[in-house]
Amino acid sequence: MTDDTAPLLHVRTAWPAEAAAIAPLQRRTWVQEWSTAEQGVLLADTDLQSMVEAWHGAIVRPPEARCRVLVALEGERVVGFAATAPSDDEDAEPGDGLVAEFAVDPPARGNGHGSRLMNALIDTLRSDGFRTATWWVRTTNDPLRAFLESAGWRPDGATQRFTSDDGSFTIKQVRLRVRIVD
Repeated sequence: MTDDTAPLLHVRTAWPAEAAAIAPLQRRTWVQEWSTAEQGVLLADTDLQSMVEAWHGAIVRPPEARCRVLVALEGERVVGFAATAPSDDEDAEPGDGLVAEFAVDPPARGNGHGSRLMNALIDTLRSDGFRTATWWVRTTNDPLRAFLESAGWRPDGATQRFTSDDGSFTIKQVRLRVRIVD
């Protein structure tokens, strides 16, 4: 027997009005995952309204047809999102897609939203003709890396780092890769 009152859990392409839910969700994940120094520098110059406008633009006027924004929903509430695109890495092959953004609202984690979102973004990349997916992950984000590696993603040897203008922190990333077609 199923509970007909339970909210529907699903993933779909984002609607323009959902930019207003994506932006604050992204900020909440940043606050939870970033150090105090990162928050002070990066959030100080990023106001919520500008983020909403940027997400709205990404949804309604993507730079190319294979740039997509997906949302994970619990009922009608946005509990996660992902953005996919062709890879812009210098060593990218034409068949390389990129997971540009991925976030699940901290209070909604552990309910399968990340797995549903992951499956949907892989299906989306595959439908857009990509053969391989890449994802830049912070070297300090062990939970995300473990989640990805459990789904078959592996480091491919590429790394990058970003240092803040004031030198107060450095973000180090490793690129993970997974083949999405046979």
